[in-house]
Amino acid sequence: MAKLLILTSLALAAAAPAFAQEGHAQPPQRESQIDVFGNDPCPQSTDDEIVVCHRRSEEERYRIPAPLRHSRDRVEQGWGARAQTMDEVSRDVLPNSCSTIGSYGQSGCQQAFIQQWYNSRRASRAGP
Repeated sequence: MAKLLILTSLALAAAAPAFAQEGHAQPPQRESQIDVFGNDPCPQSTDDEIVVCHRRSEEERYRIPAPLRHSRDRVEQGWGARAQTMDEVSRDVLPNSCSTIGSYGQSGCQQAFIQQWYNSRRASRAGP
């Protein structure tokens, strides 16, 4: 990132005298910073745009950028495990949860009473 800023500053500094000599009042309005991979050509700058290219190896073309590859904030886990964790955490505030908080939580109280009745009936039939 620091190299890119230095290159950008150098490009602007080098372009400034040329603009002053040609009678341009302002430098170009746009500045593009582009990553190019392998032997891909860098787009040429125009009168109204400065293009700064950062060349990367061909192996990096389809990879997730290095800063995003590994998370430092949490333990790496699969999407299925994350979804299951989210379901467990939010179960108490979902509809049919028999809770006083959340959206329509009281709708699950009748279901909870029926399930409790079935469980006690099954337990009494099984006997001691």
